[in-house]
Amino acid sequence: MYTSHFGLREVPFGITPDTSFFFTSPHSQEALNTLLVAARSGEGFIKITGEVGTGKTLLCRKFMATLGDAFFTAYIPNPYLEPRTLMLALADELEVVLDKNVDQHQLIKAITNRLLALANEGKRVLLCLDEAQAIPIDSLEALRLLTNLETEKRKLLQIVLFGQPELNRNLALRSIRQLAQRITFHYHLGPLTRDDVDYYLAHRLRVAGFTGARLFSRQAVGALYSASGGIPRLVNILAHKALMLCYGQGKQQVSRSHVSEAVRDTISARRRRWPWFAALALSLAAGGGLTWALNT
Repeated sequence: MYTSHFGLREVPFGITPDTSFFFTSPHSQEALNTLLVAARSGEGFIKITGEVGTGKTLLCRKFMATLGDAFFTAYIPNPYLEPRTLMLALADELEVVLDKNVDQHQLIKAITNRLLALANEGKRVLLCLDEAQAIPIDSLEALRLLTNLETEKRKLLQIVLFGQPELNRNLALRSIRQLAQRITFHYHLGPLTRDDVDYYLAHRLRVAGFTGARLFSRQAVGALYSASGGIPRLVNILAHKALMLCYGQGKQQVSRSHVSEAVRDTISARRRRWPWFAALALSLAAGGGLTWALNT
């Protein structure tokens, strides 16, 4: 692997969420601040949305790691579960011991008693649900009913929904409008800017142990941004492949050509370029200039 070639302790551009690589871009820092303020104010529902690959899972893990001892956190990474199974998953996260054939009433009672016990210990309980756009509507309603549990002072359970923009469409359904009304804090996690990508690359390289000068040329950074659209996951994939190509050629700096080769090898990056070309083609065709553009 190229790590020793570039003086790195570890691979800097993995796609597994690792909080040690968390990058505080304006978007991610604002999102984290929103989460922390909302959690500490005791609100029932909090929502974070973002396109695929914008770093929602990494943000979720960083958020939970930042909360401190005052919070008891539960995490469900795949909430595509019917209501009872979702309640069982929550009970498991809360470390509730259940009888094998527990009925629904006993299940809810056991969860409630556990939440009350944690509240008496001075703990705030927070449930983070990743991929929340996949939660069935009936299960969303079951979650809403859980947030009705409260003491005279505050909610017994706070819920944070991390999901793709499709989550907004689900929450717009009339059947769960009561849940939508309870979301008092929300944030949409956008892509990185061109400058952000430059800082992002430098940050991850520094965390991975790089101590040299600029490893990605400015032209390479521009190519990375254009191909990825500022989506961190795509930046990681392309940067990793570009480093491998650079290493294979025995070079010490990643160039635009390395990134271009990485893009050609990455279907998701090539697909991102098509909507831009299609929009240009349609625009030129509407103005009668497509034939001229293709022949010049």
